[in-house]
Amino acid sequence: MTASTPGPRGWARVAVLAALWGSTFLWIDIVLRELAPLQVTFTRCVLGALVLVVACRARGHRLPRGRTVWRQLTVAAFFCNALPFALFSVGQQTVDSGMAGVLNATTPLWSIALGLALGSESRPGPARLAGLLLGFAGTVLVFAPWQSGAATGWGAVAILGAAASYAVAFHYLGRTLVRRGTPTLSLSAAQLVAASGLTAVALPVGGGLAPVDPGPLVVVAALVLGVFCTAVTFHLTCRIINDEGATNAAVVGYLLPVVSVLLGVLLLGEELSARVVLGMAVVLLGVGLTRRAAPAPGRGGVRWPRVRGGRGGPGGRVPAGARGE
Repeated sequence: MTASTPGPRGWARVAVLAALWGSTFLWIDIVLRELAPLQVTFTRCVLGALVLVVACRARGHRLPRGRTVWRQLTVAAFFCNALPFALFSVGQQTVDSGMAGVLNATTPLWSIALGLALGSESRPGPARLAGLLLGFAGTVLVFAPWQSGAATGWGAVAILGAAASYAVAFHYLGRTLVRRGTPTLSLSAAQLVAASGLTAVALPVGGGLAPVDPGPLVVVAALVLGVFCTAVTFHLTCRIINDEGATNAAVVGYLLPVVSVLLGVLLLGEELSARVVLGMAVVLLGVGLTRRAAPAPGRGGVRWPRVRGGRGGPGGRVPAGARGE
């Protein structure tokens, strides 16, 4: 099955995924009112792991075995879950949730830049290079280093670091864990289990062991963040890629920052300046140019590994270890 225009059901999945994924930053903002950043990270990893492990058992899958694969999963969990989750929580102590969603949209740009540095990306053509430069220019516009306050400071740097960490994780996953015959659901569940362990070890740092007494709103926000924004988003991403193809799944990346900005403005009363809107548009335009000019799979593009029990053809391939924020 080749990527095609999704039908009403497919667009509904895209809309739900964008809403869940884009709302991640809203829920982080709420949970941070009473929990420390590492407590937020640990809670998110544990809840997501529990949901995916239960899903694995329900489908008759087992978690991967062997020291080598678990060593690789631990590295992937650090760069794809533990580190970026923690950086988002640290960053959102001073950065609005909408701004965090916009800065998160730079992940594809970091991925291309890293691929060029590692030699895994072919030399970009004029359009793709223009998209890369335009995307980073939009980030600078959002970041506004010439101004004091707003998006400047270590908070924005932490969030950009989280986006870059995702890019490192995707390159590592592509080199080590994909196309090994293990179901994607099993790999993702194991990855969050490993991330939970890594975060538990780091809890004593930064007040992670401080006693907490969260109110009902924070408890609900933590549950939504772990169950829906971490575990369910992964499942929906795989379904979209399986049924409509990876190209259509990428539409979510364009909707995510829009959702995060709107939720921040409507529910948290965050300010929305013309500069941020323009910067967001420039970032998305740059990402769009890099994707439209990207090489086709098989010629330097992303190869989507087949999953056992999935449908045949390109539409039946999903990325092992794909993230759900």
